[in-house]
Amino acid sequence: MAKPATPARERLLSAADELFYARGINATGIDAIVERAGVALATCYKHFGGKDKLVAAYLSQRDEQWRADWEAAIAEADDPLLALFDALERWWTTTGHRRGCAHVDAAVELTDPDHPALAVIAEHKHHLLHRLTEIAAAEGFSAPGEIAADLLLVYEGTLSALLLNITPDPFTQARRLAAARTSR
Repeated sequence: MAKPATPARERLLSAADELFYARGINATGIDAIVERAGVALATCYKHFGGKDKLVAAYLSQRDEQWRADWEAAIAEADDPLLALFDALERWWTTTGHRRGCAHVDAAVELTDPDHPALAVIAEHKHHLLHRLTEIAAAEGFSAPGEIAADLLLVYEGTLSALLLNITPDPFTQARRLAAARTSR
């Protein structure tokens, strides 16, 4: 029996992930996504209604993948707050993604304040802050929101350092800064 083909929606999201991240959203036309996915243009419109919703779905899928990877790192970590940097290092070294944060890239490219992807981007960043706050509270910090905000800033700076290759070992530096901030 033949193995079932990957559903068209998944192929479209995979193509969008690859092309939007590598080339940028504005530089990647819907025709390139459709061609890479091996589907008809009508299929893309059936599933997403157009490029804007495809961009939002692509970013939402990346967020789901990141959350799963981060939660796995938290479960494995001796220090759940520093697990953020373990997850980032694993993501960076295993995915081959080298353009920094796809959500920040998209936020820079999307100029329409009503673009549906902007809500996905905001939710991604709010989740990072919220989850770090939860972890800091569970770890017994008296000001978990401050700890979370500081660690998020270190995280975002680490992404920039990785993107620009300005620090020899940003993961070690990030962990050191985060550990210093969370030491008691």
